[in-house]
Amino acid sequence: MRRSYEPLIIEDLKRLGVLAKADRVSLFDRKPDTGKLYRNRLFAVALCQGAALHFLYGKNGIKDFDVWSFYTEAPERPFPFRRRGVADFGNPKFGKTEDSPSFIGRRVDLLARSLKGVDPNDPVGSLRKYLSQRATKSAYCLAEKAVILIEPADLLGYVVWPVIDR
Repeated sequence: MRRSYEPLIIEDLKRLGVLAKADRVSLFDRKPDTGKLYRNRLFAVALCQGAALHFLYGKNGIKDFDVWSFYTEAPERPFPFRRRGVADFGNPKFGKTEDSPSFIGRRVDLLARSLKGVDPNDPVGSLRKYLSQRATKSAYCLAEKAVILIEPADLLGYVVWPVIDR
């Protein structure tokens, strides 16, 4: 798949946030048991993997967008970890995903995890702890590239990973 080297800007992160929110609303409407447990436990949404590296350095290119929603884990059960939503970026600015001919733009993969023992008021610290421990395959894979916050809105564009001295 060809990569796009078009710059990824804050407005694009906002668009990804809108898509992630629509996906969450749809999921919770279709799966009311999951919605009951997780609708009010979201503490962060982030662009991850290669597109996040592209946002950070402008050199990686974009094949697709991986947007992760992170929740504080409910005592009853973890968030369904195999659940993956898919959306169309809806703008051809970055080109089209070649294996999704009906899409106008690039594919957006929408994934989620619930994390134990996080401080929902400290999304940066909570995610850095999760990534640095690399205790799961997901944490290990995410820590190999980059994580850029989309939500909370006041941290839009904040670089969670890699840790960069400011």
